[in-house]
Amino acid sequence: MEAASKRGVLNHLSLLEVQARSRKTRPRQRSRVEELNAKVAALTEQRDRLKAEIHTHQKLKESMDKRDKGEDEEMDEDSENSKLLRLMARHSQLKDLLQAHDIIGGYNVIKTLEREGVCVSLATAYDGVYLETYNMEIDLKRKLRISRHNIPPFIPVSSLAEQYDMHTDIRTFLDVLSQHLNAFAGRKQQLKLLKELHTSVEVMESNVLCSILVMMFIVPTTKMAVLCTLDYSDHTRCLPTRVQLDCEEKTLPDSPKWKKNCSLLMEVPVHKALDTMRKMETIV
Repeated sequence: MEAASKRGVLNHLSLLEVQARSRKTRPRQRSRVEELNAKVAALTEQRDRLKAEIHTHQKLKESMDKRDKGEDEEMDEDSENSKLLRLMARHSQLKDLLQAHDIIGGYNVIKTLEREGVCVSLATAYDGVYLETYNMEIDLKRKLRISRHNIPPFIPVSSLAEQYDMHTDIRTFLDVLSQHLNAFAGRKQQLKLLKELHTSVEVMESNVLCSILVMMFIVPTTKMAVLCTLDYSDHTRCLPTRVQLDCEEKTLPDSPKWKKNCSLLMEVPVHKALDTMRKMETIV
């Protein structure tokens, strides 16, 4: 009897354990079912959206094909279909422009009307001030080709396009071209500020690229004139790569004071360097 009683108790405990496990697994099964149902609903919604987009694009294509063939489609301009087609056409155009904007690294691009190409705008700035903007039209018919531009002739556009292989890496080409244009704009702006802020410094010579600048300033103690030549041989930078001093006193260029001034002119924009030299009473 005792053995039978023990077996009855054990069987009852086993039954309770099975029921407890069953309760634990049911919520899991229910949550899994809910998760699958949510996934099905999301996929169904995505399918319906894609179907609607395909249907709209088909209508847009049919409308454009009829227009290209010269067929007039009878459609009220204020109808829902007409508004939808215009909206889709605008959306497609904006997507193309954004894609082009991303591909070429953020430059402003507009599609040309006369030819199969795009017009790229390259803005220049110096010290937080926007300066000139240059435009370049690129033909896209067969392979990339620069058809026209208003970039100054002393900027080697064709050579840069060939050197940096515009056909395979247009972003690098545009980056280097932008460096040339911004450096030129910066040198030109520095020359303008020099003439406006330092009337006692005489500009003796400069060129259209602003890659050479010869100026004369007066030493206050001796009233001696000093010729200073700034050579901007790196056309992608606003700072000179070489500074040369010429004056009657041959030892002046090698003095520690003027060596420091030469280093200053190579590290700081010329109009700001002259400010410092004037405060130190090096020049008038």
